Amino acid sequence: MRLPVFDIYAEILKNKSGLSITSDKSYLLESRLAPIAKAWDFASVEAMGTDLQFSSNHKLIEEIVDAMTTNETFFFRDTKPFDIFKNVVMPYMAQAREAQRQLKIWSAAASSGQEPYSLAMILKDAGTPWSGWNLDFLATDISASILEQAKLGRYSQFEVQRGLPIQMLMNHFKQDGDRWNLNDDIKNMIRFDAFNLLDNPSKFGVFDVIFCRNVLIYFDAETKTQVFKKLANQLAPDGFLFLGGAETVLGLTDEFKPYPNQRGLYVRADSVHLKNA
Repeated sequence: MRLPVFDIYAEILKNKSGLSITSDKSYLLESRLAPIAKAWDFASVEAMGTDLQFSSNHKLIEEIVDAMTTNETFFFRDTKPFDIFKNVVMPYMAQAREAQRQLKIWSAAASSGQEPYSLAMILKDAGTPWSGWNLDFLATDISASILEQAKLGRYSQFEVQRGLPIQMLMNHFKQDGDRWNLNDDIKNMIRFDAFNLLDNPSKFGVFDVIFCRNVLIYFDAETKTQVFKKLANQLAPDGFLFLGGAETVLGLTDEFKPYPNQRGLYVRADSVHLKNA
C-alpha cells in the first residue's frame, strides 16, 4: 500500500477512535478492510482509501473503524484483575457503600461482553452480602455491532472454554446445540451503550469501579493522557481503576497512582487508599 493512502486511513482511525497505527501494520489494513472494500465495490483497499480522500462517507468510515478496533477478549481474561476485584475491591465497597447500598461499575471497552459478564457472575455468586443492592453496571464499546453481539449473551463452545470455570458455565449458562446461552439474571445485570473514549463520558455519572483494560495500548501518549483525565472525572474519590497488564499511568498522568501491592489496580491521586497506605 502506498504511504499516502496508508496515511489517509491512519488519520481517520486516529481522529475517529484514538487508534494509533504505524506503517508496519499496513498488512492489518489490507486483511481487515478487504471485505469492506469488496462490499462497497472498490477494486482494492487502496482504491477505497483514495476515494475517502475526496469524500466523507460516514457509513463507510464507521465500518472501517469497526473493523480495525480490536475485539479480542475472553472470560476472566488474565485472571488476576478478577481476583483483585473479588478480594480487594468488593470487600471495601461492601463496607464503604453500606449506607447507600449502590455500586456503580463501568466496563469501558466491553467488546463482546465477556469482561462485564465475568464481573456480574462474581457478584451474583457472592450471594447474600449483595442482596438488595442496586448494582448499576454499564458496559460500553466504540463498536455498536459488537455490543449487539454482547447483548445476546450467546457464545460458542470455544468461547466458553477460554477462561470460564466449569462450575460457572454450569450455573449461569444453558446449552443450545453448539452454543451456550447466558442466563437472563446475569444478562439483565448489564446495560450496554455504544461509546467512544474520545468523547465526554460525563453523561454516565460517577462510578465506584472502572475497568478500562487493553485498549489504551493502541493510543498515543497524548490521547492516553486525555482519556485518563476523563476517567478521573468519572471515578469516585475512593474508587478503583483497572488497567491492562501492559498499561500504566507512569509518565502520562498525575490523576492516578498505583494501588499498593496490586498490579493493574489504580486509584485517584487524592484517594483515601493512599493516605491510609
